[in-house]
Amino acid sequence: MHKVPIKDLVVFVTGAGRKRGIGRALVEEAIKRGAKKVYVTARHVSQLDDLVAQFQGKVVSVELDVTNLEQIQRVAQEANDTQVLINNAGVAELSGCIHNYDEKTARQELEVNYFSPLHLIKAFSKNLIKNNNGAIVNVISIAGLTPSPLHVTYSASKAALHSLTQAVRREMMQYAIPVFGIYPGPIDTDMAEGIDVKKESPANVAIRVFDGMEQGVIDITTDALSDNFVSYLQKDPKAIEAVKKAFDKGN
Repeated sequence: MHKVPIKDLVVFVTGAGRKRGIGRALVEEAIKRGAKKVYVTARHVSQLDDLVAQFQGKVVSVELDVTNLEQIQRVAQEANDTQVLINNAGVAELSGCIHNYDEKTARQELEVNYFSPLHLIKAFSKNLIKNNNGAIVNVISIAGLTPSPLHVTYSASKAALHSLTQAVRREMMQYAIPVFGIYPGPIDTDMAEGIDVKKESPANVAIRVFDGMEQGVIDITTDALSDNFVSYLQKDPKAIEAVKKAFDKGN
């Protein structure tokens, strides 16, 4: 069991540009818990100006398109004191397979949700090994554990990230670097604004993430729905449908 208190560590968080998002909440919670420095990224660095101003001297903004391999490699060199890499950037669209399939959407979801974390982990791995007390944190989704018919290609991309997380976890064991998987359900973010279900707040998600890391919980759920999903999935995969129905009735 690897416990990772965030206090005094240097953290790198992707996808913090949204005003109402998990990335921004993770940054704010990391600062509250005494992180030494937090690198924050967005495609348009101006989106991060308020965070930099709010936490002067603690937050460093970085322009990064997570699908741009050259940028990833350059940023890994610039932020070479990083100890905790949090792969939070993600994209979700409505795309099926037989119905409502969109090739562009499917490829974008794979690029952002799977290949980007893979490339970031590879680029930052030497830094994490060198800097000690490190960790990798991948924000996945319960959709990576049980697919949604409305988000077929999104679910597939998150299932790929789930598998990558487990595989890299084995690779990093020899360096004593834990790889945490985060499994949110519906969260009240800008990205999920059009989804009409009960949602958890990003702030509470961030608290659950860092609490889990500090306690050495390697797979972290973040809300009531994801708690139930993972619990029922472990006991009886077919029981997931009952959880979905009960959740829908509560809204």
